[in-house]
Amino acid sequence: MVSLEIVEQNEQKIVVKLKGMPLQYANALRRVCLTGVPVFAIDDVVIIENSSVLADEGIAHRLAMIPLKTDLARFIEPTNCDCKSEVGCTHCRVMLMIDSGSSDTTRTITSAELTSEDDVVKPVSDKIPIVDLAPGQKIKIEAYARLGRGTEHAKWNAATVSVLTDGGSPEDHLLTIETAGALSPAQIVITGVDEITKRLEGFKQVISAL
Repeated sequence: MVSLEIVEQNEQKIVVKLKGMPLQYANALRRVCLTGVPVFAIDDVVIIENSSVLADEGIAHRLAMIPLKTDLARFIEPTNCDCKSEVGCTHCRVMLMIDSGSSDTTRTITSAELTSEDDVVKPVSDKIPIVDLAPGQKIKIEAYARLGRGTEHAKWNAATVSVLTDGGSPEDHLLTIETAGALSPAQIVITGVDEITKRLEGFKQVISAL
């Protein structure tokens, strides 16, 4: 009989013992938790002004790699949204902005200056550097975040995940999840299990239709 036991848990990490589970199933859960759990990331960036030495593409890349806290209860993936819009809507997209203004000193713009229109979807840390500005330089940016999965791009990876077989039994494994901060480790496990269930149900429907 398959069972799960929490071995270790904190805000950044969870270790779950999977008992009585064949390795291939444990690895399936590992892959889903790594790349199949939807999280928010910045996907579109509009550079209104950029007088820094960093190219527009460089700033856009740095913004895309900032982990964003995610609320799966209120938002859905654009492909499943009724709006069917390329620009998205309030159910599938969140806008964030930076307006640095100008300064007479050299300073580093960090994720603390990335303001979000949503109270939840925002950077997991306010200490992530984005760009250095010399005196007189400034940036003004609109960025749009959406839910995505790591199968599409690494910026949507929810966590680092590993599976180790427990020496006591070939069907006992330790699943270790270290979150990037978008979701709690426990949320990633639960969402991963739900995702596998949905995929199996979809597979059953396909087979039944043959």
